[in-house]
Amino acid sequence: MRTAHLTAPADAAYPLGLALALAAAVGFSFKAILVKLAYAHGVDAETLLALRMGYSLPVFVAMGLRARGNAANPLTGTDALHLFGLGVLGYYLASYLDFLGLDYISAGLERLILFSYPSLVIVLSALFLGTALTRRTGAALLLCYAGIALALAHDVHAAGDAHAVLTGSALVFASALSYALYLMGNGLVVGRLGTARVTAWASTAACLMAIGQFVLLRPLSALDQPWQVHALALAMAVFSTVLPVWCLSEAIRRIGAGPVALTGSLGPIVTLALGALLLDEPLGLAQLGGAALVIGGVTVMARGRR
Repeated sequence: MRTAHLTAPADAAYPLGLALALAAAVGFSFKAILVKLAYAHGVDAETLLALRMGYSLPVFVAMGLRARGNAANPLTGTDALHLFGLGVLGYYLASYLDFLGLDYISAGLERLILFSYPSLVIVLSALFLGTALTRRTGAALLLCYAGIALALAHDVHAAGDAHAVLTGSALVFASALSYALYLMGNGLVVGRLGTARVTAWASTAACLMAIGQFVLLRPLSALDQPWQVHALALAMAVFSTVLPVWCLSEAIRRIGAGPVALTGSLGPIVTLALGALLLDEPLGLAQLGGAALVIGGVTVMARGRR
């Protein structure tokens, strides 16, 4: 009886944790769709990113203040520098490069390239931290990049403009690389500062950077956008930034990082489907095959690391 009583709450928490993980995957995947819809109204990447971050900023500040109240130790000056660096690298730079890339390539290809970031973490760890690459990992890397190549060839053929597709893909790949570097740095401080404080204050730093970039590069009159752009930026802030971050952390707390990582593999499929449905992006066997290879490679890598 005692064992059953102890395991019941964990069993009851699993469906909710799984639902939260799926909601986070869908929310993150929907971001590229919202960006492409906003671009149709003529807004540029700098303005759209500033709007998204501006709408998100109050929530992240509130999260940071709440986390500060629950923290055992205050942040030091060194901690603040670390969080600022993580925010610039992982949320601001990765987001900006992604927004730039989406001006050139389809939402589906963007999500596939971004989804390869675990492979970059593994490669960077091998190069700079001396982590060994196993045969299993090597095979998974080949699967992952074969899938990206297949999807890239599909988009080049569909768009008829190889230069634009390659430019956009390079920008999004740089975004994935920036996020991989953020994850490596995140692992060095999150154990000491806690996930809530790292996420909140790094995101706040990224918001301030994006708003500062807008002030330097664009006149304030550029904020006078059609209501559709503001609505899409607000939707991006709520449904593809703040809520997915919260859902992700809550899902990890309930069911652990492993199952949450595997549910994230639905992201590319969701983006491909939404891109075809809402943006009329071509969806062919080559793109679906590429998605299957990328998801398979990342899944193998995730299981190998666990």
